[in-house]
Amino acid sequence: MKRLQVFDPPMCCSTGVCGPSVDPAIAQFAADLAWLQGQGFEVVRYNLAQEPQAFATNALVKQYLTSYGSDCLPLLVADGRVLSAGVYLTREQLAGLVTVAGLAPVARNSCCCGTVSALGDTPKSGSGCC
Repeated sequence: MKRLQVFDPPMCCSTGVCGPSVDPAIAQFAADLAWLQGQGFEVVRYNLAQEPQAFATNALVKQYLTSYGSDCLPLLVADGRVLSAGVYLTREQLAGLVTVAGLAPVARNSCCCGTVSALGDTPKSGSGCC
């Protein structure tokens, strides 16, 4: 399982619903990333305003920022390669992207009341499950 990293432009929050004007594309992108996580994919987001160190310590991200400036954000990265730059993708585009990039959902086993880890751990007695 590779993780999808999203390097966002500076914003007050990742949902896009704060500030004087709401960009519906950012709000929809946040919802679509949440959907992707719900499908079992690992998604990690970094906001330039709140986590500049993540941008500064990633050589690929630094290279893109040096070459293209902040126009390359959001930058989607997996396995050391850029998958998308400068656009908020739709749910359909994200789904296709993770398939092409070879990302796989985290393996989980079913339980009568949800999921358990890929290691096959089962909930302990008294945990409220089953």
